[in-house]
Amino acid sequence: MKPRFLFAPGAVLAAGALALISPHILPQAARTTFAWAGPGHDHGPAGKHGADKSQKASDKQAAGDKQAAGHDHDDEGLVHMTPEQAASHGVDVAVAGPGVLSMSLSAPGVIAPDSDRIARIAARVVGTVAVLNKRLGDAVEKGEIVAELDSREVAEARSEYFAALTNLELQKTLFAREQELWNRRVSAEQQYLRARNTLREVELRVELAAQKLTALGLSPGDVAASRNAGPGAAQSFQRYPLRSSIRGRVVERRVDLGAPVGGEGQEKELYVIADLSKVWIDLAIPADELSRIHEGQEVRVAAQDGAATKGRVIFVSPMLTPDTRSARVIAELDNDGLRWRPGGFVTARVTIGEEPVGLRIPRAAAQTINGRPAVFVQAPEGFRIRNVSLGRDDGVHVAVTSGLTAGERVATRNAFLLKAELGKAEAEHAH
Repeated sequence: MKPRFLFAPGAVLAAGALALISPHILPQAARTTFAWAGPGHDHGPAGKHGADKSQKASDKQAAGDKQAAGHDHDDEGLVHMTPEQAASHGVDVAVAGPGVLSMSLSAPGVIAPDSDRIARIAARVVGTVAVLNKRLGDAVEKGEIVAELDSREVAEARSEYFAALTNLELQKTLFAREQELWNRRVSAEQQYLRARNTLREVELRVELAAQKLTALGLSPGDVAASRNAGPGAAQSFQRYPLRSSIRGRVVERRVDLGAPVGGEGQEKELYVIADLSKVWIDLAIPADELSRIHEGQEVRVAAQDGAATKGRVIFVSPMLTPDTRSARVIAELDNDGLRWRPGGFVTARVTIGEEPVGLRIPRAAAQTINGRPAVFVQAPEGFRIRNVSLGRDDGVHVAVTSGLTAGERVATRNAFLLKAELGKAEAEHAH
């Protein structure tokens, strides 16, 4: 029995010819018609031109990246700053080179006035404050009158001296007359001898009265003025001047006008005057370090605000303090401009030896960056960071054992500003 078809064979071939025919039996030209030519594919003139443009852009980008990478490498660790900018920011530069480190012993100290340069202006008599010529902080010259008192004791002493002077003049006249009569053999020798003895007694009273005035603190000039004063000046003898025994400044005033002084339970001192042109640094040195401390050694003193100066050891106590087992050591400093104020705290370094080194830099030049010691070396375009190895340190200079050569210039004062600028530049580069 022959099979039966729903559709005619010709119709089936006409409807599904393309689906049923295998590509392998199609002509070559038909297969070429369906080939894909995407972007950048080198097929035809247009595709080749697009590929050339893409390659050039890629090469240009690569060259730019390479240049940027090289520029970042050159600027790494560099702070751009001209010499003029460095000067305006207070950045100083020093040359690294050989030198000497001063080995020293460090100890805390207290500034104190020189005890030989302090004067306490005290009343030696009982009286009342009549005049105060100086205020706190005023400058005083040696021998200048700083105050005056009204004192009955002084008035009595001066009156006694004035009476002795008057009697002396009378006895001189009487003695001159008796001497003339004795020379002419008119009077007896006994009268002449009695007049001479009386004159000597009066001269002795004058000397005793003058010494009493001197003991009360009156100067020889005041005594001479009393000698030359007339009878009407006796009323002014109660005025007692107080003079400064040193040149300095008034650092303390303890009385007011009209205050009683010199008596029982009353103030004795009127002023305290100090000459602060030189001050002391009072140090406490442990007993085991005393063998290295000697009078005349140099002392470098630094305050908390960065001020520094030099002085000399003038005293090493032979006694130890029982509580601390330390000895008192005193250094003397020049104090021009009154920079060093008594009562302030300082750090003192006593020089105990010297050590030559092949290369040293100021201590302020050494910075710590990323946990390592480094310095900023001056370059034509600014300052470049350089890691170094450091050796001994004397507080002012530090030895450099590697990382730096003699003759290179490094930033010293305000080098921390360069460190801050470097940190900002690295932060910006990271972002």
